[in-house]
Amino acid sequence: MSRRAYSDIPSSKLNVASILALSTSAETKATHYVQVIGHVRTVRKQKYRSFVEIGDGSTIYTIQAMLDSSQAEGLGTGTAVQVSGKWLSSPPGKRQTHELHVDNIKIVGTADSEEYPIQKKYHSAEYLRSIPHLRLRTPFNALLARLRSECEFCISSYFRNINFVRLQTPVITSSDCEGAGEVFTIEPRQRMSPSSEDRSTRSNEFFRASKFLTVSSQLHLEAFIHEHPQGWTLSPTFRAEKSDTPRHLSEFYMLEAELRTNSLHTVMNVVENMIRTVMKMLQTSQLSQELLASAESRSPLRDGSMSNQVEILERRWQGLLRGPWPTISYSEAIATLRAAFQAKQTTFQYEPLWHQGLQLEHEKFLTAEVGQGSPVFITHYPRLTKPFYMLPSDQDNNHLHDEQATVACFDLLLPEMCEVVGGSLREHRLPPLLQSMEEHGLMSSLSSSSSAAEAGNLDWYVDLRRYGSIPHGGFGLGFDRLLGFLAGVDNVKDVTPWPRYFGRCEC
Repeated sequence: MSRRAYSDIPSSKLNVASILALSTSAETKATHYVQVIGHVRTVRKQKYRSFVEIGDGSTIYTIQAMLDSSQAEGLGTGTAVQVSGKWLSSPPGKRQTHELHVDNIKIVGTADSEEYPIQKKYHSAEYLRSIPHLRLRTPFNALLARLRSECEFCISSYFRNINFVRLQTPVITSSDCEGAGEVFTIEPRQRMSPSSEDRSTRSNEFFRASKFLTVSSQLHLEAFIHEHPQGWTLSPTFRAEKSDTPRHLSEFYMLEAELRTNSLHTVMNVVENMIRTVMKMLQTSQLSQELLASAESRSPLRDGSMSNQVEILERRWQGLLRGPWPTISYSEAIATLRAAFQAKQTTFQYEPLWHQGLQLEHEKFLTAEVGQGSPVFITHYPRLTKPFYMLPSDQDNNHLHDEQATVACFDLLLPEMCEVVGGSLREHRLPPLLQSMEEHGLMSSLSSSSSAAEAGNLDWYVDLRRYGSIPHGGFGLGFDRLLGFLAGVDNVKDVTPWPRYFGRCEC
């Protein structure tokens, strides 16, 4: 039996980011022998020497490698190479402070530079969405992947420090948490075949009844709360919405948390502190400098004007750091909107009315007027507009059809991005929960009939109230929306690595 050789990663094998860091170290004039693997961004071939820009995703910046003309044979945009040589100071007057004087170069993977879909030029977001497998190689998308990784680490550390347990919830579920019916049903491949016999027979169901891809982990997190006082999860979520807006995806990541509490403000404080912790991490990391540099290089808008993306991004970040964030009730929000609407201070496509909820244009107005650059919490929405599981603001009033009744809930609106977080206290009492389910038309879900099985069985959820329930609340945060807000990317399709949305599911 042979033994596998074990050793640390050789210090001479670095990534582009660590090589560039040598340029700013105390030993800037020292000679460093380095080796790196990356992709060729551009090649400039001259008579006796060639200059190659190499990137590897560790930073948005590249290193310039200087080669003999013979070493540049076969190199083109997209070629994967392994290069080694001396990292030396550039001659005075050069754009870069250092460059790699190549001793050895090896082509790891060839690429036809004429056909390579990603060239060193502007590519529209829509074009890049059509090649997500190659879009990952662009410097900005590599930056977004690193931002996602750092934010996940920061959030995990934040929750661990305040004694939350990270929990795993199922992707396949028996119920629609939001009650909107916008779910994906799952079936074995043979059941989808036109040649299948008797597709309508219930006994042929793989799980004995229709099951769905989850729209939220909330209900399952609530089951954990009886043994774990505080828990959270970050998991994929699916919505079968035929929507093609910048804010919607069919598959996205939702960060959800539940905790034992009877205070809505406690839940809101967890949200605010978490997001501010992420922002503080970002502000002190190299990621922030790269995000600002990327914002500075954004292309002109369609009308030919230049948008100050750096200023917008810095204003967003500062708004997150200020606190505490303003909080208004839904009633106050409607009053503010109607006063501005009636005084003709602004125009709305949809008149703000109590029973019709807040439209995107209303949320944008509120973040500008009330938030003044900071996020805004809006609390206590009408009960008629919210799901069955929310605790009434007035626990003595359990009548759904009282038009003025509200529930103990909140939405967090971020400037320009608008709703990113939604949370509430949960109805922990059995009789009011059953009454709410009946008023929402969900009592059939408690039956064992075939039709109820399709609607989604909620017997198990009711059991949580039947056997020793505990007051609790929680929230869900659209992780991709938060990343887009932090990065200055307003379309979530350009934040997630593999965007799935109505009509599109590439790769």
